[in-house]
Amino acid sequence: MKNRILYQRLQKKASSKFGRITVLTGARQTGKTTLIRKVFPDYAYITLDDPITRPEYGNLSATQWQERYPVVILDEIQKLPALVDSVKAVYDLYPESRFILSGSSQIFLLSKISESLAGRAALLELYPLTLPERLTDSWEDPVLPSRLIKLVSTEKRDILSGIPQADSSYAKAEQSFSAYLEYGSMPSIVDENIEAYEKREWLMDYIRTYLQRDVRDLANLRELEPFIRAQKTLAGLTGQLLNTSQLAKQSGISMQTAKRFVYYLELSYQVIQLPPWFRNRKKRLVKSPKIHFLDPGIQRILLGRSGTLTGNEFESAVVSEVIKQIKSHALAVSFYHLRTLDGREIDLLIELEHGYIALEIKSSVKVMQPDARHLSHLEDILDKPLLQALLVSNDQRVQFWETVSAVPAAWLLSN
Repeated sequence: MKNRILYQRLQKKASSKFGRITVLTGARQTGKTTLIRKVFPDYAYITLDDPITRPEYGNLSATQWQERYPVVILDEIQKLPALVDSVKAVYDLYPESRFILSGSSQIFLLSKISESLAGRAALLELYPLTLPERLTDSWEDPVLPSRLIKLVSTEKRDILSGIPQADSSYAKAEQSFSAYLEYGSMPSIVDENIEAYEKREWLMDYIRTYLQRDVRDLANLRELEPFIRAQKTLAGLTGQLLNTSQLAKQSGISMQTAKRFVYYLELSYQVIQLPPWFRNRKKRLVKSPKIHFLDPGIQRILLGRSGTLTGNEFESAVVSEVIKQIKSHALAVSFYHLRTLDGREIDLLIELEHGYIALEIKSSVKVMQPDARHLSHLEDILDKPLLQALLVSNDQRVQFWETVSAVPAAWLLSN
C-alpha cells in the first residue's frame, strides 16, 4: 500500500470548521475509496454504486439522515445527484453533521454541488500516484517532497545539485519512473510483482469500464463507437497542439462533437488541456492549447504501444507528473505552454507569484547546451522574471549552463 500526499490535507480539511462537507473527486481507480476509508474509519460508509439500494437513500429526510448517519461517507455521489439537496438540508439544520462525498468525475461538481453547496463544500482532487508516492511502502511511510516541489516552494537552484548515481535512493526512483513511463501510475498496478501482461490486461479492462460506466454517466451517449475513435485519435496526438478540426476529420465526427468529447475526457480526468501563454502583445504567439494524457499507461494501451516512448509521449508523461505533484500539494501556481509562430517553444511554463519556472522537455539520453536554446532570453517575452530554466531529459547527468539547469526527469520528480 502506498501513502498519499492528500492524506493529511484531507484529514485536516475534513476536521476543520470549513470542511463539514468535503468532496473528493478524481479518475476512477485512483484510490479515492481506499483513502477516505483509511482517513475516516469512524465514519459510516455508503456506496451509491448499487442501483438496488440507491433509491432508499434518496427517500430519507434530513432528520433521518442525522439520526442514522451524523458523520458519513457517500461514495459515487454522482450516481444520485438529487442526494446533494439532502446533504445541504442536513448541513443547514444540524451543525454537528459531517459528510465526505466522493465521485469519479467532475460533472456533478459543475452542476448539483456547485449550485447547491456553493460556499459549503471543500473540494479536493486525487490523481494517479505521483513518483514520491510510489516510493513509499505503507501508510506510515511519509511522502517526501520532490526536488520539483522544493524548487517551486523555495526557488533555490542548488536544490537540483548532486550526482544522481551516487544518491542511495535514486536507483529506486529511476526504476519507478521507468515503470511509470511504461504502465502509468494507477494504484492497482504499481506493484512490481504484477506481471507485465497482467498490467496491460488491467489497463484494457480499465478503459472498457471507463467507457461503459463513466462516459455513459457523463455524456449519456447512445453509441460509444464515435467516442472510442476520438479517444484513440487523441491518444495519438498527446503532447501536441489541440486541433479539433484535425481530431474531427480523423475520427469521422463533427468539429462540435470533437470539442464535446475532449470536454468529457477532461472532466473525467483522462486528459489535460494545457493553455497557451500569450500575454506579450508585441510577439506573435500560438493561442491553441496542448493536449496531454494524464496517465501514460492508459494513453499507450489505447494505441497498443509498448517500449520506447516518442518525444511527445515523454513530454506528456513529464508534464502530467509535474501537474499532479503541484496540484496534490495545493501550491498556488498556474500552468501554460508557450510557442511563437516562428517555432520557439517552451513545453511547460509554471507561473508563480513573482515569476516563472520554464521547462524544456527532451526524451534524449544525452543533452547538450544547444538543446536548451529555446530557454535563452526568455525574459524578453515574459511579463515577470524567469526564476528557473530547466532542461528535463533522460540524460542521467546534472549540468548547469549559465542560467539553465539540465536535470534527469527522475531526479527532478523524486526526493
